[in-house]
Amino acid sequence: MKARVHVMLKEGVLDPQGEAVRHALGALGFDGVGGVRQGKVIELDLPEGTTEETVTQMCEQLLANTVIEKYEIELV
Repeated sequence: MKARVHVMLKEGVLDPQGEAVRHALGALGFDGVGGVRQGKVIELDLPEGTTEETVTQMCEQLLANTVIEKYEIELV
């Protein structure tokens, strides 16, 4: 089984990478982009029967910095 974990900075947390992308898009002529948030996707190959609770524990302990990041789990 597979799980995808989408990790993004929480609202209100400064995103310098997203701001750099927004600025670069403007420099390339893509006007009107109001904001960019950048995150990461982690794809896990897991043994059959792995529960969402187990993936949540992975996120809480390692995959996401829960102080400044939020995450969503997608079981595939």
